[in-house]
Amino acid sequence: MLILGIETSCDDTAAAVVEDGLVVRSSIVASQDDIHSLYGGIVPELASRRHIEMIIPVVERSLKTAGVAIGDIDGVAVTQGPGLVGSILIGLSFAKSLSYSRGLPLTGVNHIEAHPMAAFLSEAGQGAKVPEFPFVALVVSGGHTTLLYFDSFTSYKVIGQTLDDAAGEAFDKVAKLLGLGYPGGGAIERVARTGEAAKVPLPRPLMSRGSLDFSFSGLKTAVLNVIKGRGALTEIDVSDIAAGFQEAAVDTLVQKAIWSIEATDARSLVLAGGVACNHRLRERLSEAASREGFRLSVPEARFCSDNGAMIAALGYHQIAMGALGNLDMNAIPTWEGF
Repeated sequence: MLILGIETSCDDTAAAVVEDGLVVRSSIVASQDDIHSLYGGIVPELASRRHIEMIIPVVERSLKTAGVAIGDIDGVAVTQGPGLVGSILIGLSFAKSLSYSRGLPLTGVNHIEAHPMAAFLSEAGQGAKVPEFPFVALVVSGGHTTLLYFDSFTSYKVIGQTLDDAAGEAFDKVAKLLGLGYPGGGAIERVARTGEAAKVPLPRPLMSRGSLDFSFSGLKTAVLNVIKGRGALTEIDVSDIAAGFQEAAVDTLVQKAIWSIEATDARSLVLAGGVACNHRLRERLSEAASREGFRLSVPEARFCSDNGAMIAALGYHQIAMGALGNLDMNAIPTWEGF
């Protein structure tokens, strides 16, 4: 079964063709970083307008790269949320129109639930180190920091989530405070390599063993106070603060992940979302997996950030079980249900 996946939850216009929920035939992503970097963050109106411009060429390129025509597609999966309402509406409207005109089954996909599905993806002839059910997924991105317990592809429950800011949003804001530009995740990681985290001790929020929830607003405030206390920052100061912040954020994420494994019967952990590209986080979780005896699955970096392949992967399982969406063009569904 070939599923066309469409993703427009935020600022990336993405489409992919995936076979049987596992084999990636194509994955095309049109980034808007060059647009939003001018403003130090995502401007929703500009994101929506760019999606309108890019949705058709991105879908066409995904079909061409996969070597298929629209007539070969067996179903359409589209992000229904959470995300920016204007951006989501572009993808939904396109997917519904395509489904209606071609008579294709349509399913709406929860963006957060889809991120862990990237761990099952591989290109033809290449096997992925897939997790075993049940597993815990740590989804860490610019908009979300969530722990999910999966007992099947389409059955999960939230066991922990951020109470305020997402980890990725904290990376972006700290990068902005340090004058490193947008997006901030890669910039923080790059300068942190030459810094000494021990020189900038920062709090680890909500580090109570009884809680699997996260909080990063206080950590951002702590960084701001350090910056204000130092006055004009040298290049060394910037590196040290970046390293201190990154270590505090990673410590929090890793410890909560370990506790989530201990609190459930899962022996596999999936790290997903844009922040999963962070090498320090990958390194620390790999060490924890070896030490604690659980299996760690991390998707390829290109499938960690927003992409259509993860949408198509989950969409395959939803279509197979008959979880289809309606074609009411006046309806804007919430992410809890299509």
